[in-house]
Amino acid sequence: MNEIQQKARDLLACFVRVCGQLDIPYYLVCGTALGAVKYSGFIPWDDDIDVGLLRPDYEKFLEKAPALIPEGVFLQNYRTDPAFPQPYSKLRDSNTTFIEENKAHLPINHGIYIDIFPIDGYPEKRGEQKLLEWRKRILSWKWGCALNGERRGVSRLHCAFFRAIGCHKRTDRLLARFERVISAWPVTDAKVWCNHGNWQRELEYAPREQYGSGAMAVFEGIEVIVPERFDEYLTQKYGDWRSDPPTDAQKSHHGVLIADASKPFTEYLSEAKK
Repeated sequence: MNEIQQKARDLLACFVRVCGQLDIPYYLVCGTALGAVKYSGFIPWDDDIDVGLLRPDYEKFLEKAPALIPEGVFLQNYRTDPAFPQPYSKLRDSNTTFIEENKAHLPINHGIYIDIFPIDGYPEKRGEQKLLEWRKRILSWKWGCALNGERRGVSRLHCAFFRAIGCHKRTDRLLARFERVISAWPVTDAKVWCNHGNWQRELEYAPREQYGSGAMAVFEGIEVIVPERFDEYLTQKYGDWRSDPPTDAQKSHHGVLIADASKPFTEYLSEAKK
């Protein structure tokens, strides 16, 4: 592991410990589940860690975890860091730096992190599905305009319009509305579960049995839980996940400006102001 991966691994260990203290289940999801199953740790060219909690457990974690995490670790979301423009949470190491290009301009915590995604239920009726996706799209355009990045065509026009009417200044309120929309179908009753916070759209909608009670795996020496039908889960998301992607695709998807495992992000921000 490199220094960035080691810090992220430490945050995962903290997350797993707190979930144990709160007696709540979790899953490693996305590429982290792939890494645990295939490599027993990080995908070699990545530093990302993603975990998922069912919505009721996610809310319990947000309420109880701040009293259980060590000093210097920050539970970030739109409630604790109002300018943070994402519909999920991050566990950040405030004594480190991981400044991404699309968020560098925002007055938020920029420490090394792991992502914590809420998993929600998904409606069965086609009409409700279409309405939900439409509402998600509109709200995503609104709060997403706070993120920097190259946009083209209609997306660029949407971003310009929503910034012009000030949506980028009230992302916390927009995300609270987004959260109410995506959590309207209780996950405990739903046949389909969904990670709305990730960007892979229909690839994130799966039968609840795919997650099930979970299966044990190891991630960089930590005993962890991945979706019970992990082969089905990983095949849905990545296709032939047992084969490595082409060499030119073996790179992290983060656009990182500054990554420093030994220096807090506040020092870089202070230097930038000078």
